[in-house]
Amino acid sequence: MSDLFSSAPDAGEAVKPLAERMRPTSLADVIGQEHLTAPAAPIGRMVAAGKLQSLVLWGPPGTGKTSLARLLANLVGLRFVAISAVTTNAKEMKAVFAEAEMHANTGKGTCLFVDEIHRLNKSQQDQFLGPMEAGHVTLVACTTEHVAYELNDALLSRAKVLKLAALGPEALTTIMQRVEARMDRTIPLDNEARQALIDGANGDARHMINQIEAVYDADPAEPLTIADLPSVLGVGMWRSDRDRDYHYDRVSAFQKSIRGSDPDAALYWFAQMLEAGEEMQFILRRLTIMASEEVAMADPMAILQCTAARQSYDTLGSPEGEYAVAQAIVYVATAPKSNAVYKAYHAARALARETGDVYPPDRIINHPTANLAKERGYKYDHDFDGAFSGQSFWPDSVGRRQVYNPSPRGFEAQIGKRLAHWASLRDPHPTPNNKNDRDSEKEKK
Repeated sequence: MSDLFSSAPDAGEAVKPLAERMRPTSLADVIGQEHLTAPAAPIGRMVAAGKLQSLVLWGPPGTGKTSLARLLANLVGLRFVAISAVTTNAKEMKAVFAEAEMHANTGKGTCLFVDEIHRLNKSQQDQFLGPMEAGHVTLVACTTEHVAYELNDALLSRAKVLKLAALGPEALTTIMQRVEARMDRTIPLDNEARQALIDGANGDARHMINQIEAVYDADPAEPLTIADLPSVLGVGMWRSDRDRDYHYDRVSAFQKSIRGSDPDAALYWFAQMLEAGEEMQFILRRLTIMASEEVAMADPMAILQCTAARQSYDTLGSPEGEYAVAQAIVYVATAPKSNAVYKAYHAARALARETGDVYPPDRIINHPTANLAKERGYKYDHDFDGAFSGQSFWPDSVGRRQVYNPSPRGFEAQIGKRLAHWASLRDPHPTPNNKNDRDSEKEKK
């Protein structure tokens, strides 16, 4: 397997961070992205032809997107200009475009690297279209977010999207070895601690190299064990960035574990998020949402458990308050599941948009007196057997609709029986799905 990082030393760069010093200097140095860099692969073909087309490099952090952009510009002989979508303003961007146009007029092309392009809004992204079409810049944009959701269609139509893969354990092991070769020094870790750094990187080479540099800086007299790592690295052993994919991926795993009624997996991903330094209030918000989206009326106590967990955590703090959160997680994960309320809500919203601004029927609007309300046709439900009048609360122009369909699980099964009973009282005429109707059809035959 080829290497992601060059091992050739450069004394002049000794003051730079180790991750910066370890950037690749040739395609052969790039590891883990052979599906892009091989001779017959997209990047391999571009380099062989000596011509770079506009690209969007999409992939997890630490997979070499920035390094690849710098390398490509150098290999095809383009000026390399890097800007950050986070810090660069419109004035600075115009200056970059003007300078690129000036160089283009002299026959020198510009590779414009835009880091975190997903941070730019749609209007800001449109600013690149003119310079790209004029040939003043070749855009190489970097993003960790899904391109279909974060980037303009117009931009995507003018650039080739290349997806970088997260680096596997073999690739990260090779990188670790290349670091040792460059530093001419074994990383002071025992075998278990070395593996912990690889596993904790989750495919992010830069993250792992930064941690290796921290270990070197600690300069321990004896190789560190896995028990020693927290004192050297702290929570930095765990990748955590609330704006990046791995944050949302952990949350997704947590939520899907609850939806799938697996309390063990839900607790595991809860622990993962805590180790990564996730805020407890964020976890509690997600758990409360799950109680409504995934359980709701199948077990109305689920949301109360989440509320109680939040109150307990606010009172107790960590670590004791975490027990209450874990209890709520187990409760929601093991509760009967129903998304009937969730679907009913969205169905009601869609129906409201479909029917437009419809005024309530006169019989149920607020009248000055109860007598006037009754005169207009309102029936006070408590005056009827079972506190049920059977009247319609729907606009006459819309008619009765059903948006809530309870599941046959948990408490919601009882709700279904109530609704069926009320439906039979509300509509005295049998429906095609009514047993009496089916029996009458049989008699006709």
